[in-house]
Amino acid sequence: MKTGLLGETIRMAVDSLKTHKLRSFLTTLGIVIGVMTVIGMVSIIQGLNRSFLRELEAVGSDIIGITKFEPGIQIGDRSEEERQRKDLTFEDALALKEESKLVKAVAVSLLYNYFESVPVKYQNVQSEDALIIGMNEQYPQVLSVYLPERGRFLAASDIQRSQKVCVLGAETAETLFPHSNPLGKEIRVGPHQFLVVGVLQKRGSLFGQSQDNFVGIPITTLMKHFSYDMESLEIIATPKDRGMITETLGDITNILRRRRKVAFGKPNDFAVFTQDSIVDLYNQITGAAYLVMIVISSIGLLVGGIGVMNIMLVSVKERTREIGIRKAVGARSADILRQFLIEAVFLTGAGGILGIVIGYSIAALVKAATPLPASVSPWSVALGFLVAVSVGLFFGIFPARKAARLEPIVSLRYE
Repeated sequence: MKTGLLGETIRMAVDSLKTHKLRSFLTTLGIVIGVMTVIGMVSIIQGLNRSFLRELEAVGSDIIGITKFEPGIQIGDRSEEERQRKDLTFEDALALKEESKLVKAVAVSLLYNYFESVPVKYQNVQSEDALIIGMNEQYPQVLSVYLPERGRFLAASDIQRSQKVCVLGAETAETLFPHSNPLGKEIRVGPHQFLVVGVLQKRGSLFGQSQDNFVGIPITTLMKHFSYDMESLEIIATPKDRGMITETLGDITNILRRRRKVAFGKPNDFAVFTQDSIVDLYNQITGAAYLVMIVISSIGLLVGGIGVMNIMLVSVKERTREIGIRKAVGARSADILRQFLIEAVFLTGAGGILGIVIGYSIAALVKAATPLPASVSPWSVALGFLVAVSVGLFFGIFPARKAARLEPIVSLRYE
């Protein structure tokens, strides 16, 4: 009997919403926007998270980064202390390999001055926006993602003699040599001729940025023939024993402090960090994105909730006589309360479903039309729907209680 009564209440609630289709749709717009924001933004952030973590796993979990500045997204000017720091040097990287008994290998890179454009050509074909990176021979030992697919990587003798040889990223190789083998060919980097000795494995893109559009040349060759900014120099080390990362960090810090003559008790004038630090930084960035998402979706849900409450109050007014008749023939206040709450939940639940569909469509569109990854997770869909239904319950309580408290005699006299 209770099941039949509940079914009848649900049917009446649905019929009431069908009677005012346009009004119901307009009322749920705020809910749609809020849920759509949750699904769309969560899907993009989750996709970026997976891409980022996959890249970190491919690189390795035991790398140690050394840079002039502290890692992070810089907003505004750097502190005076950071701006006064001395640049790291190639010699610093060599010293770490020679003096540390805990370091297995040291990779060092230096970017060509990216404010200047350098054409990379083979015959009449040119690669657009290819990075020119000065590298040493130990890159593949530290970062396995730089293993050659064809040919070889840069050798120690190439670095020592400042040879004009290079390795190509997969995208650059495909652009310059779409139908031929690049090995043994000479390309032009700016005014200089370089012999191609290797093509590296494809890495794909990260955050929409290709990681395969570059030319790797010996770091000594770059420093000899090209302009560069020493602030871009980055050193990456890997320990001999993965279980001794903390000890290796300390050893690296001591060697650099001694070389850079940092006084006892003074802070480091360089940054040493592990992948955990990078992950923490990334989590801070995505945390800020989640906060923005919560604010935007909360505004939409609040507007939608207020709209639901207003429309339900109007509905109570319009159906006062109906409520009186129902109570006169035996309906209890609890039945009236339940009917109006169900109407509110159906209203916001429908808005939630529509928001989920639109949010999923946005995620699919972003994934198809841009390099950004997007991934809709089941928990975000469940969360969006649950929040929508909760908004209906919360904002529907006041109108439902008002309807339930109406006196039958007064209601029947209402015109």
